[in-house]
Amino acid sequence: MILSLILQLLTLWPVCHADFTPAAPPAAYPQPWLGVHPAAVVTPGVNVTLKCRAPQPAWRFALFRTGVVTPLFLRDVSIELAEFFLEEVTLAQAGSYQCSYRRTDWGPGVWSQPSDILELLVTDQLPRPSLVALPGPVVAPGANVSLRCAGRMRGMSFALYRVGVATPLQYIDSVQPWADFLLTGADAPGTYSCYYHTPSAPYVLSQRSQSLVISPEGSGSSDYTQGNLLRLGLAGLILICLGIIVTFDWHCRSFAFGGLLPQQN
Repeated sequence: MILSLILQLLTLWPVCHADFTPAAPPAAYPQPWLGVHPAAVVTPGVNVTLKCRAPQPAWRFALFRTGVVTPLFLRDVSIELAEFFLEEVTLAQAGSYQCSYRRTDWGPGVWSQPSDILELLVTDQLPRPSLVALPGPVVAPGANVSLRCAGRMRGMSFALYRVGVATPLQYIDSVQPWADFLLTGADAPGTYSCYYHTPSAPYVLSQRSQSLVISPEGSGSSDYTQGNLLRLGLAGLILICLGIIVTFDWHCRSFAFGGLLPQQN
């Protein structure tokens, strides 16, 4: 009897999930586009809208999250666009999203190709970027150096700062997860840091990078020579002090032994 009940449930499973488990879609059912407003990186508490746009009029849209089989939301519309609302997003709602659509003239359980993955990041602060010098932190006279500020997110705005200057030295909007700041050789030496943020409100900022020192060519070898001279001078002073101590100790011992020797008549 139990086996019979299990078989009946297995028979009903495709019917119950026909609209939630997409069949393998043919290439003739092109993928939709998934966008987000106001941004893919937001702070907690912001209202986010995910927009799924089909290349043809559709009947039903579904929003999926990576790792979850059934749709998070379903929208029945008769146009090419469906909107999914995430009100006052939390950290737990950050993740990877995709959408699909279907038409009434398609077979049961047939959905379109899924959209490209959209990464939604909900955070109070973006990860700290790195700052490196290309080709290196030592600049020859008249040569240029490029400072690369690299984060983890594409489409961010990057700012380069120099110690002693309050305002950004340079500002770049980049489609890549990094930005290159070009400095001329004569003006390059100094200490720098950078950060990045979302290009539009609501703004989410990163921490400042670690400081990077750019030095003119020859300054490193000069400092190294001065350091060696200082170490040699210190070593010589220690040897002199040891010599004085040994000599003083020898005189003390000679005087003591001399006082203990018997006097001759």
